[in-house]
Amino acid sequence: MIEQYRTVRAAGNKEIVIKKSRFIGYVMPVQNEEEAIQFIEDIKKKHWNATHNCSAYMIGERDEIQKQSDDGEPSGTAGKPILEVIKNQGLKNVAIVVTRYFGGIMLGAGGLIRAYTDGAVAAIEAGEAITKVLHREVFVELDYTWLGKVENELRNRQVRMGETTFTDKVKLTCLPVDREAERFIEFMTDLTQGQSVITDGQQLYFIEGE
Repeated sequence: MIEQYRTVRAAGNKEIVIKKSRFIGYVMPVQNEEEAIQFIEDIKKKHWNATHNCSAYMIGERDEIQKQSDDGEPSGTAGKPILEVIKNQGLKNVAIVVTRYFGGIMLGAGGLIRAYTDGAVAAIEAGEAITKVLHREVFVELDYTWLGKVENELRNRQVRMGETTFTDKVKLTCLPVDREAERFIEFMTDLTQGQSVITDGQQLYFIEGE
């Protein structure tokens, strides 16, 4: 799993008007190609009477899956510009559809490229670009006598925290950034003088700064 990547927070849409043509940009975070295809089909059904529903998506840690569709627009004037916006903004696991309702004025190839570019950018603005950072669960089980000291250190270091359970001992769920997890485990071992039981959990993505 990669240390971090940019995507969009949620589905979003935004409309712009260019020379009387309506361009509605839609964006959706997706985890696989099936989700991307379903999203595009849903937009096509919603706007069945539109002139065009052009789309692109890019999926995978190394951007392994890249697809685009001009949906009847001149070749290279719609799908490719949408895909280029995804690439230029460094996004992963994102699908975009830009729906067009023709307004009666021809835009020409250059105009179409600019219009679909702007539609894709508007969609991403609506969905809100974010950065997801890979973290790792680290479970720390300790006696109650250590709790105050450990919690104070975790606050000072601004360590992301998950659930805390209280039984005969305290079990803390710490969520350090994955690349720092080994150092964090060493730190916790030293802090508790080896009197805590520390185990690894799964890797999880969280939004940077939240």
